[in-house]
Amino acid sequence: MPGCPELELITGFYDARQCAVLLGHFLQEHQWPDNRYLFAGREFVLPRLQTWHADPGIRYSYSNNLLETRPWTPVLLDIRAKVQTFLRRGFNSVLVNCYRDGADHVGWHADNEPELGAEPLIASISFGAERPFLYRRKHAAVSGKLILPSGSLLIMQPEFQHAWRHSVPRQADIDQARINLTFRNVIQPEGVD
Repeated sequence: MPGCPELELITGFYDARQCAVLLGHFLQEHQWPDNRYLFAGREFVLPRLQTWHADPGIRYSYSNNLLETRPWTPVLLDIRAKVQTFLRRGFNSVLVNCYRDGADHVGWHADNEPELGAEPLIASISFGAERPFLYRRKHAAVSGKLILPSGSLLIMQPEFQHAWRHSVPRQADIDQARINLTFRNVIQPEGVD
């Protein structure tokens, strides 16, 4: 990607028909929880919906919020198998986000929590509305933007989380939903079988 070799975008990873089916599944059949969370003793509303699915014993938190672990669904297992086969890399968890419209967003961050280990490869799939993915270096004036089309696979190499931050900003003119799946490999806590 321009100025950022740690990103690779694969368009057409899922075709238009598959995207429509999967988007419909997540919007109509996926069970979304309340999007409130606690931070520093205060309650906030997450500006998107999300669920966390993982292998048994895998736990994950960000911003000191432990996510409720749900079991894999058949649809998520099928998608994981396709990603793992393509990348020849295993993943034990996925964060599923629903951006209901352009008001839903995620601020600047890096997926560099200790649970992701020293080399966090992340595979991100998008279904639905195209949204911009912004990225900027942590300690240099370098930035860029990608448009993530429906059915695309974005591969974030490990160094990306160490050197860059990224966001999906608000976009007032978007009135359609976007589903994003970010596959991760969480380091299993010691003492958990």
